[in-house]
Amino acid sequence: MATEASIALVRRFNRVVTQRVGALSDQYLSRDRTLGASRVLWEIGAEGCEVRSLRARLGLDSGQTSRLLRSLERDGLVELTPSPMDARIRFARLTPAGSAERTLLDERSDELARSILSPLDDGHRAELVIAMRTVERLITASMVELRAVDPAQADARRCLRAYFAELNRRSDIPFDPAKGTSAKPHELRPPAGAFLVAYLRDEPIGCGGVKHHPAMPSEIKRMWVAESARGLGIGRRLLAELERIARDSRAPAVRLDTNRSLVEAISMYRSSGYREIPRFNDEPFAHHWFEKTLS
Repeated sequence: MATEASIALVRRFNRVVTQRVGALSDQYLSRDRTLGASRVLWEIGAEGCEVRSLRARLGLDSGQTSRLLRSLERDGLVELTPSPMDARIRFARLTPAGSAERTLLDERSDELARSILSPLDDGHRAELVIAMRTVERLITASMVELRAVDPAQADARRCLRAYFAELNRRSDIPFDPAKGTSAKPHELRPPAGAFLVAYLRDEPIGCGGVKHHPAMPSEIKRMWVAESARGLGIGRRLLAELERIARDSRAPAVRLDTNRSLVEAISMYRSSGYREIPRFNDEPFAHHWFEKTLS
């Protein structure tokens, strides 16, 4: 739990950063627009972007997004058209003037970064860069949201396809979910079980399920985190939440099986209090079986 001292430190850090980067100015980077408008311009990118994706990526509501896009459109920097993939969806694209402005923003942003780093000696510069990398990683981790979803829902299916593809890519044993121990949608829906999807900026980046057995250990199933999101502690968060769900269902313990090629997952299970046990199912893809007693 956050302490009063840690909350005060975060607030002080936020004040220093917003002042130093000029986030409070209506003329960010000496241009006639705010940081918000400049960020939207930059995020649209050279290829353009669906407005709904832009909104999710920046964490803006539809009203804020519309106001910022209208101001950029009035300035001749952005044009809004139907999406080439779906005419019902709006698509934002930079005009030639918008592309030139984005290039200028990149140059001004580099200058701002240099002005922060240049006054420091080599040791302090390296210390700041390392600290910034750590802060970026941890703030990103704090933005991850776990949601209970139906295992047949589109995002859940998308995660499971990626999970199966990775298993086949990494293992010398072909993975066939139809031949292994079952984890069908009806087995991962309450009250029989549960299925979680991890989201970052509304993009699904991980999943995991739990399958209950009355008066017996529950089973952890389909644990996966996207390679791009590893290192953020998402796997441990998913595991802890699935354990909580199992505990709430009065399961005495949780069990899982895994393939020997998934060395990172095996390390996580062991460091999370799981002990290796004899085979408890007929999963042909598994080499290791684990159990953890729930208090």
